[in-house]
Amino acid sequence: MHFHDTRGMGLANAMAALEEGVRFFEGSIGGIGGCPFAPNSTGNVCSEDMLAMIADLGYDTSVDIDKLISAARQMSKALAPSCREKLHRAGRAPWLVGRD
Repeated sequence: MHFHDTRGMGLANAMAALEEGVRFFEGSIGGIGGCPFAPNSTGNVCSEDMLAMIADLGYDTSVDIDKLISAARQMSKALAPSCREKLHRAGRAPWLVGRD
């Protein structure tokens, strides 16, 4: 599944798809990008936010989310203010770290 996050619903849509059995998701680091076919689209769902949510729900993502967050931080410095992701700013919830 591929989601845009134009109205802040990307993670909710990903969670609904996960509950329906979808196991392959596409996003972009920092949520950068958009779609020329979706008027007023503000970007894609952030890979790091989505993968952390999926891991925090107990699924194995086979992704080192901390390294992904680090990459997002580096990219955000280079592209600011283009990146809208949340996880690279806030970090992972301490009570959930280590579950992925």
